[in-house]
Amino acid sequence: MRELLGNSYIHIVGSTVAVYLFIVVAIRLFGKKELAQLSVVDLVFILLISNAVQNAMVGPDASLSGGLVAASTLFVVNYLFKALQYRFPKLGKVVQGEASMLIYKGKINEAHIKRAKISMDELMEAVREHGVETIEDVDLAILEVDGGISVLSNQNQKKTVKRRKSHKVIIE
Repeated sequence: MRELLGNSYIHIVGSTVAVYLFIVVAIRLFGKKELAQLSVVDLVFILLISNAVQNAMVGPDASLSGGLVAASTLFVVNYLFKALQYRFPKLGKVVQGEASMLIYKGKINEAHIKRAKISMDELMEAVREHGVETIEDVDLAILEVDGGISVLSNQNQKKTVKRRKSHKVIIE
């Protein structure tokens, strides 16, 4: 009996590692922008994926100990994977990809926008979230490896400061 349980747990560990690696590769292949902010559709997708692969990880073992072995394996594999990415930066670039410049000095990089599959509505939403009114006011917008869009602008610095005789500061 003990031997059977040991083999069962080894099977759970192996299956869990395989599922983890599959999900990492699948997310990488289907695009990093999916991770930044989850829409309702993205959330449903993640919940269904997790439910779909649960049986592949634990098999017929629906016990607490089987679930804990699978969860523990996920924590360990995730920790090791991140340590490997830190130790070998090239692996990190392969897995996570690289940041992509979307806007530079008010000009959209169409090739990068198309490659990242970002709509103009999504781009404008990111620009507005950073308090910038138009694309032309953006100095730099980058799609980060985590799927977020960073926006840098001098729009706030364009305000001039004038002093009046009464020494009051007025910002225009």
